[in-house]
This record gives sequence, C-alpha cells and structure tokens, in this order.
Amino acid sequence: MPSTLPEGEVAPRDGALPEAAVREAASRPLGFYLHVPFCASRCGYCDFNTYTAKELGGGGSQASYAETAVGEVRLARQVLRGVDRPVDTVFFGGGTPTLLPAGDLGKMLAAVRDEFGLAADAEVTTEANPESVDPAYLEALLEAGFTRVSFGMQSASSQVLTILDRQHTPGRALQAVKEATAAGFGHVNLDLIYGTPGESLADWRVSLESALSARPDHVSAYALIVEDGTQLARRIRRGELPMPDDDDLADKYVLADEMLSADGLRWYEVSNWARDEAARCRHNELYWRGDTWWGIGPGAHSHAGGVRWWNVKHPSAYAERITSGASPAYARELLDEETRRVERVLLEVRLAAGLPLEVLDAAGRATVDEVVADGLAVLTDDRLVLTNRGRLLADAVVRDLLP
Repeated sequence: MPSTLPEGEVAPRDGALPEAAVREAASRPLGFYLHVPFCASRCGYCDFNTYTAKELGGGGSQASYAETAVGEVRLARQVLRGVDRPVDTVFFGGGTPTLLPAGDLGKMLAAVRDEFGLAADAEVTTEANPESVDPAYLEALLEAGFTRVSFGMQSASSQVLTILDRQHTPGRALQAVKEATAAGFGHVNLDLIYGTPGESLADWRVSLESALSARPDHVSAYALIVEDGTQLARRIRRGELPMPDDDDLADKYVLADEMLSADGLRWYEVSNWARDEAARCRHNELYWRGDTWWGIGPGAHSHAGGVRWWNVKHPSAYAERITSGASPAYARELLDEETRRVERVLLEVRLAAGLPLEVLDAAGRATVDEVVADGLAVLTDDRLVLTNRGRLLADAVVRDLLP
C-alpha cells in the first residue's frame, strides 16, 4: 500500500536519537501513545490510520498485536536510555483499542510500567467505542491500572450517527459512562462532533443535554472536518450531502460553550472542557506544550527534544520491522528553533492559560494591540488569552500573530 506519510529524512535503523534530544527529553514530562489500528467498521468521516479485518488481509494480526507493540516499548527504553524518569501519561487510541481483549491492553501498559515506571499520579486513558465494552471489561481495565476512559459518543441523534456511519445506538454512550463510573473510573470523557450534514441546532442541543445528563467530568466537542478520501467527502462531492456551513458551526460552538459552562465544565483548550483541573486530559496537554511522547504502533508519531518521527503505516510492515529487531520509524525531521516557536504559537494560543508574549517575535508582538482591540483576546500576566469571540476565530488570530 503506498504510504501517505510525510517523507522527512531517513530514520536510523536502530531508532537512535541525537544526544541533545535525549538530554532535553530527560527534563520534560514523558508520555506514551499506543495506537491500536483496528476497527469493527470504518466511520464515513474518519481518515485515521485504521483497518477493518477485511482490509488487513494477510499479516497485522489482532491476536499478536499486543506482543508486537511491547517490542516497540522495549525499543523505546533502549533509545531513551538517558531518560531516567517515570511516565506521566499513557493514552491508548485508534482505531478502537477496546476491540482487543482487556488483558492485551493491560499487557501493553505493563510493558510501559516495567520498562520506564509510572509516576505515582500517572494518567492512563483508553478511547472506547460505547458498544465495545461492558461492565466486566471496564472492571478489568481498572484492575490493570487504567484511570480514565474516553467514549466516542459523537451525537444523540440516530440520523446523525447514521450519516457518520457510527454503529452504536444513541443511548449506549450514556449507559457506558454509567458503567465506567460504577466500575470505579473517576475520570470519564465524552467526545462529541457537531456540524454533521443534516444536523439541526435542536439536534445539537439534545446531544449536549444527553451528554451532560451522564455527568462526565470532561467533554470534547469538535467541528466536523471533511477529510479528502473519506466516504463522507465522496458523498458531499456527489451532491448527496451538503458541506458543513461555517456560520452553523459557529452557532453550535457557542451553544456548546454556553451549556457546558452552565453545567460546571470550563474550557481549558478551544475544543475541551473539564469540571476541574484534575479532570483535564494531561496527555493532550503534554502534546500542546511540546513535551516528550513516544507513539507506539503503525503510523504513530513521536517527539523528543525537537526530533519528530513517524512509524511505517501498515500493521504488517510494522510487525515485520519489530520482529526483525529494527525500528519501525519510517522517517523523521529535526525541528529548528523557529519551527518550534511557530508550533508553540499554533498550539498554546488555543489554551485558556494563554500564549506567553515572549514566544512571539517582533512582528507578532506588533499585532497584539490590534488583536486585543478587535476583541479577540485579552492580556493577562503577559499572556494573550482568547476571548469567546477569539476562540471562534482562533485560526485568524494565529495568522495575525505569525505575519
């Protein structure tokens, strides 16, 4: 299968990193992302590196995947030999991690614990489709050391779920939250998507009301993005469905913020709300701050000390690399200081904590007064913090700050 990964430069066969990158990584919070690339079926809007059983064909076995991923965890320990600190966050994503037995997820988590150690307050999250778990499965995850679960609810409208090609019924996500809470999970997230063709503002309000009725301590709400190559994009191109409308998306974001805030959830990133600081997704915060993370699995991306790399895309090619003792890294790039500065602007301006003015260059600082005068941000303790209107126009603010 042709790769659609960036080219970058050739990654070393052993995955070795420059010594300077390892030294910096040793001083920053450390996280692991474990990609599970399997799905029972493909959602029409999804362009993630995922595969159904029919698409995989030979190789890339679900049954052997956990042991293969453990091989990369052991490689990470060799490469990060100078990083003597426990892991702060672990995140299982996909795909659908919970298509694998709970014991397999536990085996991968145990490998991270054995090789690196987990911080005493480590956050360990798995994504889950609501229909892929039951009480016994959730209890097994908790026993294995998971502390947080994130359910892909997306919508409470059966019509919207059908357009998105989601398999669960509207009420199943709410029941899954109750089951997770009953099992003992203290932190539960619901993922929502707004702007699906055919979704009315009333539909979106019902989805928000339904999500809040389950009392999650975290909600992520994302505008639908129509990705090239997806079934949804093809349907829109054929005229079967309309493109999402920017004004409609803005109205739905405003409604989400109003309802989530009224229920006690506060935004801490443009698309994320939490009941308190403890409920925030610390793993995502690690990305947004440019800390250290190692991505395990086919197509997974990693970053350490200004070096970014990405693995081969197909599960079979990934397994072959690991089995042969080679790094699965397909390619990498060494980020210069300017690139890292620009990425800080792109990410940190979206945070409620705000963007430190010191990150801006002279041209960017010259635009700050105009951004504030336009009502898009305020200055607080030498940080630029987006207003409600600024959150709607975050991309435009970034363009102003990076002239």
